[in-house]
Amino acid sequence: MTIALSVSDIHVTLGHNHVLKGVALDVRPGEFVTLLGASGSGKSTLLNVIAGLQAVDSGEVLFDGVNVEKRPPQKRNVGVVFQSYALFPHLTIGENVAFPLRAARKPSKQQRAVADEMLALVQLPGMADRSPASLSGGQRQRVALARALAANPGILLLDEPMAALDKQLREQMQVEITRIQRKVGITTVSVTHDQTEALTMSDRVAIMRDGFIVQVDTPEALYRRPADEYIAGFLGEANLLPTVAGSIVDMQPGMRGDGVAVIRPEDLEVIAAGATTPAWSIEGTVRLLSFQGSRFRLELMTDAGRRVVCSLPPAADVSALVVGASTRVACSNPGRVHIIACADQTVAEEALAA
Repeated sequence: MTIALSVSDIHVTLGHNHVLKGVALDVRPGEFVTLLGASGSGKSTLLNVIAGLQAVDSGEVLFDGVNVEKRPPQKRNVGVVFQSYALFPHLTIGENVAFPLRAARKPSKQQRAVADEMLALVQLPGMADRSPASLSGGQRQRVALARALAANPGILLLDEPMAALDKQLREQMQVEITRIQRKVGITTVSVTHDQTEALTMSDRVAIMRDGFIVQVDTPEALYRRPADEYIAGFLGEANLLPTVAGSIVDMQPGMRGDGVAVIRPEDLEVIAAGATTPAWSIEGTVRLLSFQGSRFRLELMTDAGRRVVCSLPPAADVSALVVGASTRVACSNPGRVHIIACADQTVAEEALAA
């Protein structure tokens, strides 16, 4: 079973802090949506509201169109995977997975059968009788996921589930959890501050800032067409360059053009001396060149003190890119340039006239 989730005009105040300020979000049945934001943006509070662990000042939480705000957590048919995994050390792995069924007073035979089925789903077959203390971090995470799915919930909530894992294991588990979610088809809401994790796992990402959801879209659309400069800079590395009349202008700090061009580092290339200069180009002095395995990372500094980052393929000839050398980089594909219009045209015009 999987259900549609809708939160509408949610307000939450904790102490003197207005944490959620009219949040609204719709999640389709079977969809994987990630709440992404910096610490204090309200994403974990929103997850707790959905789970029933946090009361609201006002607003509605709807499961398949039914208001569940008055239902306690145990009556919401929601599975939760916490950051700490919260496994019971005195129980076996199988008993941990079967715990929701035990709490619901299901027959012991059914408990064991479901535990075995869920452990097979998370690729931990035959481990039901082992202790949680014998598991690695990734295995404990899988057990926590199996337990969350054991009661056949309508919604799965993931609260920073991979924060405690190292980089390599985190990347492996991103793929594994996505595989399991797709196979089960369960409506899933995850919380993270890791941009790569959000892009990798989600059907859509909701970016939160200061108690608001500021943009919701597919990972690719958010990356390529951010709504504002904050989102552009938050979601991956981005060059934010002022524009005037459809071209980049290296303005002094504090000045603004008629818009801001968002150009990702991988969309820039080095222009050879004497070559035709594309429209979307900018010149700077090499500040740093570093080899990062899958790419060279080139960092330039423009005359106006603007930092520009370019990602070059590992086979690129970088012999001329020495620190202090003058270099021009450009985006030869205009379709890769996203323009964010200046919010205040008066400010822009005054800056240009100065």
